[in-house]
Amino acid sequence: MELEDKIGYHFKNKELLTTALTHSSYANERKSQHIRYNERLEFLGDAVLSIVVSDYIFKNCPELPEGELTKLRASLVCEKSLFDFAKQIQLGSYLQLSKGERHNGGAQRPSIVSDAFEALIAAIYIDGGIEPAAKHILNFVVPAIQNQKKKRVKDYKTTLQEIIQKNPGERLQYVLVSESGPDHNKHFVFEVHLNSNVIGKGGGRSKKEAEQQAAREALELMGY
Repeated sequence: MELEDKIGYHFKNKELLTTALTHSSYANERKSQHIRYNERLEFLGDAVLSIVVSDYIFKNCPELPEGELTKLRASLVCEKSLFDFAKQIQLGSYLQLSKGERHNGGAQRPSIVSDAFEALIAAIYIDGGIEPAAKHILNFVVPAIQNQKKKRVKDYKTTLQEIIQKNPGERLQYVLVSESGPDHNKHFVFEVHLNSNVIGKGGGRSKKEAEQQAAREALELMGY
């Protein structure tokens, strides 16, 4: 199936894929045929998605405290993000919907398509185990995290710079305080100085990330 080529996973049990792509409206339209639909798979897919994302960001975002990890996970598993992921593989076009639901735009409805994305995760998990399911999830999640990190780096440092520029004569400077760890797993700590005063401190796996964390702490201390 074309969708299997897109996601890079080929099912041993094709019925699982069919069920994942079947909406309840399609089954209700054909009640006499006792067709399985994807709501139970969606339930399981939601749990698999959560553990895979939690595991990945716990291991790969060591600079984030628990509260920030929770926010990041929520942003990655919400309906909007899942709908964005599903659109990357045109998942809506593969769904089995009732005539009425399809006519009313069900194939482009975020709630329906994001639920099907979770059902697809569960189908992969049941068919092949956690490894292919995690690989499928991370194909979408890792680029999304990288995009969020880029935005955060730009936002915190830029925002702090814009605030300080309102006061002529004030000078911001980022100072490397420490550098530790092997080459493949460096950890940097930076302070951000306003004139000669330390107004924030932060760490990260790269210098940019550490500077961003220092700027974020400065903004928090300044009440932003």
